[in-house]
Amino acid sequence: MPDAPARRTSRASLTVASVMTALVFLVALNLRPALTSVGPLLPQMGADLGLAEGTQGLLTALPLLAFAVVSPLVHLPARRWGMEPTVLVALAVLAGGIAMRSWVEGAGLWVGTAVIGSAIAVGNVLVPALVKRDYAGHVSRATSVYSASMTVSAALASAIAVPLAGADGWRGSLAFWAIPAVLVALVWIPRVRHAHRMPAPEVTAAEPTRSVWRQPTAWLITAYMGLQSTTFYILVSWLPTIDASEGVSASQAGVHLFLFQVAGVVSGLAIPRLMRADTQVLAATVAGVPTIVGVAGLLALPHLSGLWVVCAGAGTGAALVIALSLFGLRGRTAGEAGRLSGMAQSVGYLLAAAGPVTAGWLAHVTGAWHASLVLVLALATAQFTIAFWVGRARTADAVAA
Repeated sequence: MPDAPARRTSRASLTVASVMTALVFLVALNLRPALTSVGPLLPQMGADLGLAEGTQGLLTALPLLAFAVVSPLVHLPARRWGMEPTVLVALAVLAGGIAMRSWVEGAGLWVGTAVIGSAIAVGNVLVPALVKRDYAGHVSRATSVYSASMTVSAALASAIAVPLAGADGWRGSLAFWAIPAVLVALVWIPRVRHAHRMPAPEVTAAEPTRSVWRQPTAWLITAYMGLQSTTFYILVSWLPTIDASEGVSASQAGVHLFLFQVAGVVSGLAIPRLMRADTQVLAATVAGVPTIVGVAGLLALPHLSGLWVVCAGAGTGAALVIALSLFGLRGRTAGEAGRLSGMAQSVGYLLAAAGPVTAGWLAHVTGAWHASLVLVLALATAQFTIAFWVGRARTADAVAA
């Protein structure tokens, strides 16, 4: 047939476009390993550098502080240069920050950690906006894949951190994660050629533009994001140390942290089945239960920690997908989703930054981890409570300015 070559060309073009679109999930693979690889290595780092529990908590909180500062500013370069070029720069900066944290003596540990957090903040904000733009008809499903990509890489980083340190020390173990950042940056370059600028919010005369900072829905999403993030980062930072306090070996503690995050992958992929277009109350409340059960189990029956970390991981993984999905579900355009994401992640991660520090301080003051786990239990209960309101919120509230 004379039109067969044209059809083949069309199919090839669609395939290339699909591959270009799916590259966003490779970016997601780089948004957590530089953070979750630290927790299993904190005992080694603390002994080598003389860092007390409180100082170690501050080190794990520093990227979250960078999230809080950088997140609301990400839309500025994204609108000026486009989302794809901004992501490319962020990947290059991430690789540089990882190298600095690992090998530059003195202040390099702290400056590199702050640079890492700033680079990841860009991805945190722009990847949900890209998902909203490129998968507008399947936001929840695409978000679950994006979240699974983050969680799988995070779990892998936790699991192999100690074995890698056995070969090259904790510095080499942390430095390893600059490699995938560089590789994905190289793969991302072709997508930059197809880049689209972040669209401006669509405004009609009947529905004036209003700032997300003045919208009740945006604050509900921000609170939910902050509570689930605080719970997750306390656990991912301190679970290996909590296990060690109960006599668990370092390698087994790393396996537990791996299971914690694998459970999050499974629950994150499953939770969209409970999410409807008009309400997410059922999904948001169901997501809160496993975390409460898991943390309560760690307090009451710590010898079964393997079981409880799986429960807690399932809850945090499902809650993350819900929080990220809400950006796209409540924002009417990619621009709105980006602004809502920036607000929720700025305030939410500012709250989350206090979590590891507070948990470490409580452990230092009390000489045990019970008080820290009680704090996590209280946060998980608050997240469960707010789920009833955040799941009922409507898109029209979250209009960006």
